[in-house]
Amino acid sequence: MHDEDRRTAGFKQKTRVEAARTAFHGEITPLSRTERVPVRQADERVLATGIDADRPIPHYARAAMDGYALRATDTHNASERSPVRLTVGEQPGTGQATRVHTGSVLPDGADAVIKVEETDQRDGDIDVFSPVASGTNVGPVGEDIEAGQQLYDEGTQLRPSDLGLVKGTGYDDVAVYERPRVSVIPTGEELVQTDPEPGEIVETNGQTVAQYVERWGGVATDREIVTDDLDTLRAAISRDTDHDIVVTTGGSSVGERDLLPEVVDGLGDVIVHGVALKPGHPVALGVVDGTPVLNLPGYPVACIVTAVQFLRPALKRAGHMPVRGPPTTTARLTRKITSEPGTRSYARVTLDETDEGSTATPVRSGGAGVLSSVALADGWVVVPESTEGYAEGETVTVEHWEWSR
Repeated sequence: MHDEDRRTAGFKQKTRVEAARTAFHGEITPLSRTERVPVRQADERVLATGIDADRPIPHYARAAMDGYALRATDTHNASERSPVRLTVGEQPGTGQATRVHTGSVLPDGADAVIKVEETDQRDGDIDVFSPVASGTNVGPVGEDIEAGQQLYDEGTQLRPSDLGLVKGTGYDDVAVYERPRVSVIPTGEELVQTDPEPGEIVETNGQTVAQYVERWGGVATDREIVTDDLDTLRAAISRDTDHDIVVTTGGSSVGERDLLPEVVDGLGDVIVHGVALKPGHPVALGVVDGTPVLNLPGYPVACIVTAVQFLRPALKRAGHMPVRGPPTTTARLTRKITSEPGTRSYARVTLDETDEGSTATPVRSGGAGVLSSVALADGWVVVPESTEGYAEGETVTVEHWEWSR
């Protein structure tokens, strides 16, 4: 096959999004590397082993109310007409009660607590007007969690409430899977970091993708800009195959300076080049030396769309993390959205609230290079391959993808 035929083949018959994602994720192996981290730093980390409680909660019998600790048998004959009078002292015993507060250790000899408001105070004594059963207003040992109780399975992604429970049952640190390491390589001879001259562009894709990697649970290595040169690109990708995933931005299409699919194909294999989604169809997915390589398009919106659709779930799979859908809002379209049949489109919209409910206004239907159309939008509407769009006034689902982790 001629070079031009090879480079454009994927664009003549674009791969559906789900098929491309499945093919790419077949190259993702969940990490086996683990580490121990302090509980305080384990939020959203994934357990590498199950956790059983080292100690019960509570680990002592405690008063569950403000009142008086006593022996329940001392109150069996109490009534409104004939209250039982108990002496208040330091230690419960026959005919004696001890003042306690919520959470206090239940004194030895006591097996119940009577509320303050259910007694009358009489010169250092109390009158009890109804019998109290053993265990009343007492939190027994292990009432919340028993010692040895199974708390979490391996693979659980920890939340702050989980970490409170883990700490409370005796753990200072936990064994978790390491975060996937992702190399992010921005490419393009026209890119600069600051102060662009005419014909130059400030590099934003690499920074954006690296920050998404961190948000999605990975560790990003944010590389310097690499120019459009075959040897330089080969060296940059080869250098970083010790990472769990390599991501490049720019140079993924079929122009003269779009060299990355050719580089990946020379170093390893291109699995997919050209996906039926808009914006972002020039995305390329491959593998080099066993490391998944994702070539994201250079247009900022296309770069973000393809990162969300391919990098985010790949990163989650590598890190044993669940892939959760983004929060959504149901809204009525103020203008129509058009889409090419057979292509999955991501239409950016802004949201407004009216007396009749939420409305969604398309920001623009094109403009894969207009970063503001994403940054100033509230979300996007996904138009599936089987649909040519949505009419004005139709109810749609807006994905707040920016807020998903």
